[in-house]
Amino acid sequence: MSSCFSEDRAPVSGIEEAKLRRGSAMNVAYGEEEMKRFLEEATQVSQEHPVVITKFICGAREVEVDAVAKAGKVLVHAITEHVEDAGVHSGDATLMLPTQSISQGALEKVKTATRKIAKAFEISGPFNTQFLVKGNDVMVIECNLRASRSFPFVSKTIGVDFINVATRVMVGEPLEESSLPSLENPFIPIDYVGIKAPMFSWPRLRDADPILRCEMASTGEVACFGPNIYSAFLKAMLSTGFKLPQKGILIGIQHSFRPKFLATAHQLNEEGFKVYATEATSAWLNANDVPSIPVAWPSQEGDESPLPNINRLINEGQIDLVINLPNSNTRFIKDNFLIRRMAVDHGVPLLTNYQVVKLFAEAIQYASTLDTTSLFHYRQRDYSQQG
Repeated sequence: MSSCFSEDRAPVSGIEEAKLRRGSAMNVAYGEEEMKRFLEEATQVSQEHPVVITKFICGAREVEVDAVAKAGKVLVHAITEHVEDAGVHSGDATLMLPTQSISQGALEKVKTATRKIAKAFEISGPFNTQFLVKGNDVMVIECNLRASRSFPFVSKTIGVDFINVATRVMVGEPLEESSLPSLENPFIPIDYVGIKAPMFSWPRLRDADPILRCEMASTGEVACFGPNIYSAFLKAMLSTGFKLPQKGILIGIQHSFRPKFLATAHQLNEEGFKVYATEATSAWLNANDVPSIPVAWPSQEGDESPLPNINRLINEGQIDLVINLPNSNTRFIKDNFLIRRMAVDHGVPLLTNYQVVKLFAEAIQYASTLDTTSLFHYRQRDYSQQG
């Protein structure tokens, strides 16, 4: 089944908000033309099954709660936050534990909802609940009555084996509940941060578009830890095979990202990277005191364009990081795809999510020398501080 997402709010403006349903065969529509295209694709796949349309809230954060309950009472839990805004499949998202930007008020609402869900369904065993958080507004996306792929990560990060607890609950084994991280007595790391980062197999998937969507694409994951979010994030990125840029960064961003991307562009410039950019992006960067070199779109490279050739720059190693933040409301859809594939096919690191790019720039700027402290020592230090 193919799903598309939009809302007809007014006869004149047509579709104003994007829509989303999590699962498989999904798309996000940001305008009327996209909506029509996705509906046409849906009819080609199947004319017998309906298309499900649900609301997608732009700019929301996504939070997950992994938990184990016994007869409706939550025994253990851990709350993680996605680096990416909601809309990226949880399997492809970069997870942070503890949460970094969620207010205490919102976290209390998340815990209250988790408690009510466990009680209402009389859950005995593992479950995972995903939430949208926008300000102090909290909404449930879905609850899965099973262990999630993040169970190993949260278990390792806080030092409690969630699957062991779940198994004991399900077979009726006794538990020392007072020592477990319940909703009333959570364990939140103070002295370290855990990051779970996805790994992808894009080089092996010929012609696949290497961009994060609401369908899962990752084929693996790593977990790393550090004294702060920046150190943990850089360690996780490096562990996935990501190579820090040494020479030049190619930037291509959609117009709507420009206001909030400017600070990130300045951070990258201050770190001494040579910046290349697609023509309109380059003009905007230069106008805002970020020196950049304009390059030709792939479709222009055969037209004797006076601008540098992206493929040649990548081949020669002049570009060793590609930041590509597109949308579908552009005439350069194919060009953006070709740039992403060039990066992947030449083994050049590629970032396609704004929140990941922002955190990467901050980590490069603020992370000191990466430490080699083990998780055991982080935990020991944390336990001594907590008590």
